[in-house]
Amino acid sequence: MGSEVIHALKNVSLKIHKGEYVAIMGPSGSGKSTLMNLVGALDVPTSGDLLVGGLNLSKQGSDSLANFRNRTIGFVFQQFNLLARTSALENVKLPLLYAREKERGDLTERAVEALRRVGLADRMDHEPTQLSGGQQQRVAIARALVNRPSVILADEPTGALDTKTSIEILDLFQELNDAGITLMVVTHDPEVAEVSRRNLMFRDGQVVDDLMIGSSVVA
Repeated sequence: MGSEVIHALKNVSLKIHKGEYVAIMGPSGSGKSTLMNLVGALDVPTSGDLLVGGLNLSKQGSDSLANFRNRTIGFVFQQFNLLARTSALENVKLPLLYAREKERGDLTERAVEALRRVGLADRMDHEPTQLSGGQQQRVAIARALVNRPSVILADEPTGALDTKTSIEILDLFQELNDAGITLMVVTHDPEVAEVSRRNLMFRDGQVVDDLMIGSSVVA
């Protein structure tokens, strides 16, 4: 007997405009993470087209996808994914090591700028174990910002944080969105979804609801 083909996403057709703040919700296995992995060029669709900033990711080779990820996308994860025994500054520098030589500029200056932007200029020499959970997430956000991406993809960014710290991180996300960065946030938390401007609800690999929250930013 042949194995059944499982489609993580089925007939999904949607447009996310530059500068939007979108929360992606749905039960486990609904397709949320698959959508994020596709937009972030970590996965490639088996059919259809996927355009981000005018580039069709469905038709790019691995080198082109890697370059796209490094220049366009910033990733933020629930568990921070910071290197232990490495300072906040060095953690933030990491994405710059993969940048083209002419785009690197001063690595330290770029990393310091990103840490200042998230309010951690006085913690840049601290290692992750010397930082609170909220501060570690701020380092992770600074790392996502250091290559000056146009899109930030966040997967349950407040899942490991207490309520007060979660609010601080969401305030920071709002500031980044106000500055023009497109935000896509996977979350199970209705309170996280409420601060976005658009909610996409997934179920069984399909978009079952698409709600605008307040006014949206359309490029």
